[in-house]
This record gives sequence, C-alpha cells and structure tokens, in this order.
Amino acid sequence: MSFPPRDYPKSPLVAAAAVVVDGDRVLLVRRGREPARGRWSAPGGLVELGEGTAAAAEREAREETGLSVRATEVLAVVDRVARDGDGRVRSHYVIVDWLATPLGGALRAGDDAEAVAWLTLGEAAALPLTEGLMPVLEAALARARGGRG
Repeated sequence: MSFPPRDYPKSPLVAAAAVVVDGDRVLLVRRGREPARGRWSAPGGLVELGEGTAAAAEREAREETGLSVRATEVLAVVDRVARDGDGRVRSHYVIVDWLATPLGGALRAGDDAEAVAWLTLGEAAALPLTEGLMPVLEAALARARGGRG
C-alpha cells in the first residue's frame, strides 16, 4: 500500500488506533519509527484506502502486537499537527482511537513496534507516552468498566 507523504502533506492523514483493555491493563507499544519514535502508544497507524477506521485499528493491533482484537466503540478523535520553524504544517494526523478487546493470539512486538506490554495506568504513567495518550487510556479503562469515561 502506498501512502501520501507524511512530511508536508497536501491534506491531513487519517489514522486509527486500538486502545486494548484487559481488566485493569492496557496494551501499549513502544514506537520504532517516527513520529514519536521511542514513545509508548496504543497500536495504530494510517488507514488504507477503502478500509474503515475500526478495521484499520484491528489490523494495526495485529501487525504491531500479534494479538487479534475487536474494536467496539470510538473513544476519541484527535488532531496531531506539527509545524516547522517557519510555521508551515509539517504533519497533520487525524487519529480515531477505538476501544478494543483482545480476542487471542501470541503477544510479540512486530511491524514497527520496538516493544509491547500490558500495563496498568500507574505503570503507563511512568513511561514516555505519546502526546495526549493518558486521558484516552483513562477513558478506555472507565468505559471498559461500564463508566462514561
């Protein structure tokens, strides 16, 4: 699959992420590529042409963690805009974060993930996370417990 350029794109790029919850833990990956290389995030990536955001979140989770998941509800839609020194938009991602449940598989870091782990919120808070991730994790755990998030 060929994607448009990520640096200085002509329009925003659409991405999807799976915020996978199992009990009191969330599934996170340490990013192996830019943007945010080395930071911990929910598994996710660009949506392929003709693919829905739920399917993209499920695919990305499988590729990055080895687990099959089911995306069940949209948690958040966020814009990530980065500008260069001249104020021009260097990157613009519209990310659809999906609450997801694990279905099976063997946990392993794959695709562009350097590491993968099940973490509690306290453990996640001690790590370098991608921008704005903690409120999404909190909302996912609250929703999974039957709360409003």
